[in-house]
Amino acid sequence: MKKIILVAGARPNFMKIAPVLRAIDKKKSSLQPVLVHTGQHYDRKMSGAFFDELGIREPEYNLEIGSGSHAVQTANIMIKFEEVCLKEKPDWVVVVGDVNSTIAASLVAKKLNIGLAHIEAGLRSRDRTMPEEINRLTTDAISDLFFTTEPEGTENLISEGHSSERVHFVGHVMIDNLFFQLNRLSESLISDSVRNLQQVLPEKYVCMTMHRPSNVDDPEILRQLMQAVQNISRNVPVIFPCHPRTRKNLSAFNINSETLSPDEQKEITNGLVMLDPLGYNDFLSLWKNSSVVLTDSGGLQEETTALKIPCVTMRENTERPVTASIGSNVVAGINPEKIIGYVNDALGKRWKHCRIPDLWDGKASERIVDILETCIFSRSALTQSKR
Repeated sequence: MKKIILVAGARPNFMKIAPVLRAIDKKKSSLQPVLVHTGQHYDRKMSGAFFDELGIREPEYNLEIGSGSHAVQTANIMIKFEEVCLKEKPDWVVVVGDVNSTIAASLVAKKLNIGLAHIEAGLRSRDRTMPEEINRLTTDAISDLFFTTEPEGTENLISEGHSSERVHFVGHVMIDNLFFQLNRLSESLISDSVRNLQQVLPEKYVCMTMHRPSNVDDPEILRQLMQAVQNISRNVPVIFPCHPRTRKNLSAFNINSETLSPDEQKEITNGLVMLDPLGYNDFLSLWKNSSVVLTDSGGLQEETTALKIPCVTMRENTERPVTASIGSNVVAGINPEKIIGYVNDALGKRWKHCRIPDLWDGKASERIVDILETCIFSRSALTQSKR
C-alpha cells in the first residue's frame, strides 16, 4: 500500500476530493488515502451529514485553522500540516483548486521531498490581482504531477516549461461530483424552506451568487451590480443566497437591496429573493431548473456548462475559458447594460449554441486514480521534475 494525503480547505474543495475518494474505494485501489481538512473556512454545516451526502467518511484530520490574513492563514496551515506529514509519512500529497490551503500544503510537501499532485492544474485568469491566481501559479511551479480539466490548462503548463509526460488531461472532478449528486438528489436531501420556495416560483427565474472581493468590497461596483440585479428582478424572480461578506457590505455601503420574503408569498412573479447561504444540494435543486445563472464564482461556470444552462459571469476574465468558448457561459464584465442584455437573451431563449467539453463525463476521478497508482508505484514522478 502507498499512502496519499488529500488536502481540502473549504466546502468546494471537498466537492473535488470526494470523487477521488469514491474512485479509490470503488476500485479497491492499492492507495491508502488520508483526508486532511485544514479548516481554512469554518462552516457549521460541514458536519457528519455533509460528508454522508458526499458519500465519503469524515476527515482523519481537521487542522481548525480558521480565518486570518493570507499570510497568517498560509503560515498556520503550513505549521500544522507539516506535523501531519511527519506523523503520516505519505508517499504523495494531492491538492485541489487554488485556495490558501492548496499552496500551503504544496510548500510543505515539497520541503519534505514528498511527491505533489495538483488537481485542477493549469487554469489561468492572467489577473495577478486575484489571490487565487497567485496560488495557482505557485502551486503549479512546484508540483510533480498535473491533472487538467480542459485543453487550455494543459497548453498553459507546457508553455510554462513543464514536461508533457507529467501533464494529464483527465476531465473535471467537480463534474463527477455534480453527476453523483444529481443521481442522488431527492426531496429528502432538500430543506423544507427550499421546497416551499420552489412551490411558489414560476417556470422562469434567475439564480445568482456574488462574493468576490473585487465585486463586493468596492461600493461603486457593488452598487452598479445590484442596480442591474434589481432591474432584472422587475420582470423575473432573482434567487440570491447571499454570502456573509456581500450582505455585510450591502449594509455598510447603504446599498438598496429591497427583497421579498418567500415565506409571505403565495406566488412569486418577480423581485429579489435574498436567502442565507445554502448547502450544496439545496442550491443545486434551485439552479438546475433556473433559466439563467448570474455569478462571479468559478465552479458555477463549470457546473452550468455541464448542464448547458446559460451562465452570465460578472467578471472581466475567467480562468475557465472552455466554459465560454464552447460552453454555456459568457463573461459579461461588470457593465450593467451587458449583464441585463445577456440575461434577457437567456430568458428570451436567444442563447448561443453550446456543448459539453471533452471528458466532462463523470469519470475524471477514475482516470486520476489510475494515473496516481502508476506514478506512485513506478516512482518516476516522485523525484526530480523535468522543467
